[in-house]
Amino acid sequence: MCRWNAYFGQPVLIDELLFRTQHGLIDQSLHSRMGVETTNGDGFGVGWYRDGNGGTPARYRSVTPAWSDANLRDLASYVESPLFLAHIRATTGTPVQQTNCHPFRHGRWLFVHNGVITGFQTMRRDLLYAVDPSLFDGIAGSTDSEALFYLALTFGLEEDPLGAVEQAVGFVEATGRAHGIENAIQMTLGFSDGERLYAVRYSSEQRSRTLFVSEDVESVRALYPDNPRFQRMTAEDRVVVSEPVSDLPGAWREVPESTALIIQRGPDQQQPFRPRSPADVTAPA
Repeated sequence: MCRWNAYFGQPVLIDELLFRTQHGLIDQSLHSRMGVETTNGDGFGVGWYRDGNGGTPARYRSVTPAWSDANLRDLASYVESPLFLAHIRATTGTPVQQTNCHPFRHGRWLFVHNGVITGFQTMRRDLLYAVDPSLFDGIAGSTDSEALFYLALTFGLEEDPLGAVEQAVGFVEATGRAHGIENAIQMTLGFSDGERLYAVRYSSEQRSRTLFVSEDVESVRALYPDNPRFQRMTAEDRVVVSEPVSDLPGAWREVPESTALIIQRGPDQQQPFRPRSPADVTAPA
């Protein structure tokens, strides 16, 4: 499937998370320990915001493996951001092309996905028909991930981010059942409007891919008082990862099954994630 990382906090160089950590995303592109595939070499992408007040994010995406892209190393060592998402891809069947690389972007929103919509090709037409016509031209690739993003936009991502994703996932599950597909979705999601970072762990069969969030910085500082990286962190700094980027005990907390996180200035939030099944999905003729 895929691996992804997201960061929210004080501005840092992107390579702090991608390259400089013990088991960062670039290492995971070759040596993933918790993913379905050990190697994630079917392209990558990074999306970042200039400040923590929204605005249109920048992206760099490529079909080359993340470990071999010299431009990524140069870019990551130069760009500083308070909020960014990075993704390495292992395709589940769609082509290796730039338009299929995450993060996907619409306006101020970035979106990454690890997982799969089971039977996507069977229900693809129904899912895409449900996308609002005003949004449809923005779909540039052929992945289930991008379709899920545009369904969330259709269901009101701008106004109610988590509610929109709950409706989008509920719609996918209902469409799957209409086609005789059970357990239609497997996902961890990261998405942001530049002001908040959202993360979701969910699967229809309640056996989701892994997702972790960094622990409270004061607790980690107490555990590792001699680690300069942790001493530089502030109380607002959070990292969300598909798998831990270091082996330090006590630094990471697994996100529970069927859970959503809202990471923001001030207290973060954790709440149940409950898909909302629409009543108007019927079996195909």
